[in-house]
Amino acid sequence: MKTIILLSISNIFMTFAWYGHLKYKASPLFKVIMISWFIAFFEYCFQVPANRIGYGVYNAYQLKTVQEVITLVVFAAFSVFYLKEDLRWNYIVGFCLIALAVFFIFKKW
Repeated sequence: MKTIILLSISNIFMTFAWYGHLKYKASPLFKVIMISWFIAFFEYCFQVPANRIGYGVYNAYQLKTVQEVITLVVFAAFSVFYLKEDLRWNYIVGFCLIALAVFFIFKKW
């Protein structure tokens, strides 16, 4: 559970570092890059321990899959609440297909 929590926190920072500036198109690019790097530092402070703790509980493929699913959930919430974009049905279908990939990654064959 520690891994999931740390990855979730990491992804919140990552999403703001990568996409938070989209609301501020008038800001100079250099300034945006510097702020994004600053935010990304905190992302790494959670991402690296999450991967260290999670590796062994999950294999590398499973760990990456968990991270991607968390990324999509965080990004969907960010897009709706921060960027004020619609969450359309086709995005949900696409996310469900990715969830199907999770089934195949975690299934013991």
